[in-house]
Amino acid sequence: MRIAIAADHHGVNLKQRLTAWLTAHGHEVADRGSHSATDTVDYPPLCADVSRRVADGRADAGLVLGGSGQGEVIACNKIRGVRAGLGHTTFMVEISRGNNNANVLVIGTKVITDDEAERLLALWLSTPFKGGRHQDRIDQITALEA
Repeated sequence: MRIAIAADHHGVNLKQRLTAWLTAHGHEVADRGSHSATDTVDYPPLCADVSRRVADGRADAGLVLGGSGQGEVIACNKIRGVRAGLGHTTFMVEISRGNNNANVLVIGTKVITDDEAERLLALWLSTPFKGGRHQDRIDQITALEA
């Protein structure tokens, strides 16, 4: 799977860890920044970059890391065709993939540990979309973008 990944200054260290994990599990990773944990950066351009890569097919999925993840999920969802979900618990991850067919996972590094982030990413990648009535709802969400 081709995965675009980005992090603000809060998520740089976790981004390095998850990039290594993804690569070790056979995924192709496009690191879209940032690269400094000490220089404050604005997250909206990073979110837009990852989300546009997912929306236009250059990436199969996206991963965005920030402090809480809240602003990041809002920014990602401004891009047509993106369904970003916060992934702070097993329940949230299973719903975002299984029911909402999320194509971008957002994790808040101040909310969960690095070990939890790795486990939740693995769960997100392995959770299939259920389709059926959930596809009907995705179609309704897509109509809202029109």
